[in-house]
Amino acid sequence: MVIKKMHDMGIRSEHAYIAAMASIGLTVVAWAGSLKMEPGTGLDRADRWGLFVGEWAPTFFGLGLALSHYEQQDGTLTATVHELRDQREQKAG
Repeated sequence: MVIKKMHDMGIRSEHAYIAAMASIGLTVVAWAGSLKMEPGTGLDRADRWGLFVGEWAPTFFGLGLALSHYEQQDGTLTATVHELRDQREQKAG
């Protein structure tokens, strides 16, 4: 139900995958930024910031997978993927 609602809002699996990759980059930025901008707080605080943001990536990857499955069932997955699937089925059959 939530995935269908997200799909109806225009959110696609590619958006979730991009958000996951961005959150991985943001994890490194948050960790390094905390080390430099909060002197004296130590490595532990930087690690907590990095871990906090780093936990977003698996969530976005999971949403991306769920949206991708919904798009496959709905038939709205990008045409290039369907073309690849057809080519693979033709080679196999």
